[in-house]
Amino acid sequence: MTALIAGISGLELTQTDRQIVMHPLVRGVILFKRNYHDYHQLRRLITAIRAIRGKSFLITVDQEGGRVRRFGLPFSQLPALGDLGAVWGDNPDLARALAHTHAWLMAAELLSVGVDMSFAPVLDIDNGSEVIGDRAFSSDPKVVAELGEIYCAGMHAAGMKTTGKHFPGHGTVQADSHHRLPVDTRTPEDIQQNDMVPFARLIAEQKLDAVMLSHVVYARACEQPAGFSAYWSKKILQSALGFSGAIISDDLEMEAATCVGGILARYNACSEAGAHVALTCTPELTCELLASLPRKSPKAPVVQVCHRLLGRSMLDVCQPFWQQKQWVEMRRNLVELQAQASATLK
Repeated sequence: MTALIAGISGLELTQTDRQIVMHPLVRGVILFKRNYHDYHQLRRLITAIRAIRGKSFLITVDQEGGRVRRFGLPFSQLPALGDLGAVWGDNPDLARALAHTHAWLMAAELLSVGVDMSFAPVLDIDNGSEVIGDRAFSSDPKVVAELGEIYCAGMHAAGMKTTGKHFPGHGTVQADSHHRLPVDTRTPEDIQQNDMVPFARLIAEQKLDAVMLSHVVYARACEQPAGFSAYWSKKILQSALGFSGAIISDDLEMEAATCVGGILARYNACSEAGAHVALTCTPELTCELLASLPRKSPKAPVVQVCHRLLGRSMLDVCQPFWQQKQWVEMRRNLVELQAQASATLK
């Protein structure tokens, strides 16, 4: 059975949240802005979750930078990845340094409070999508691959596993899959030679620990969205590209996911396609799904895949990150690099 990473209600665990967290099929939670008020509240929430399921339970978030930042101050309010790519044309070395520092700060801060993973980096190309845009490093697949590789190395240096998203590429379809079903009518060869370039390179270099599939239909390859498609997960991702890490389906509540039916049909489609993990980002949706499923743990291989995604903080978890020398140095580096980038782009 495919495991779930589920959303919870708010700043504290409700009784419904506790029931979700205790369900054996749920192997982690994903946090949002609704779950964050301040640093100390977040630590209390994470401690409460760990008290129920222990250290092997995944705690995740999307803390990409730019417009996708779930946690406010004192967490670094990092720029969008597209800002890093904008520097590339004038100063590739500066862009590389920014990518490494951005990744390390993002990952180190989260790990120090008990968050295992941010679903990062975005490896889509910026080619007209309503939802991707400056979340992507660049419109050039080779630049995305180059900066993506450095970004992954920065995350690994901080102790966090990486997630490349949204395979095989969401950046070239205009529609936002949160609200509509995007359909990409290009040939598989065109997708392979453009959107898939960053994924293929980082998989070959063993930089990706997980890959999140998109809810996009690539009509000339398969009639199902990629997250529900064995063609993309098994034939292309695993067999053709040799990926052996965790396969994650994007949020099952997104409008694009409803094309296969109700929530149980969506979950079953994920399982049949070979996804190890699926996201259900609201408690209401999670409860509806769990009511239709047996109270069983995922099989051992899925549990092992989830376990391999756990993070390991390189900072002292007993001290706030902003009081630690390594963080202070990296934060200073970021400020200096951003000043250089601003001067470069004038």
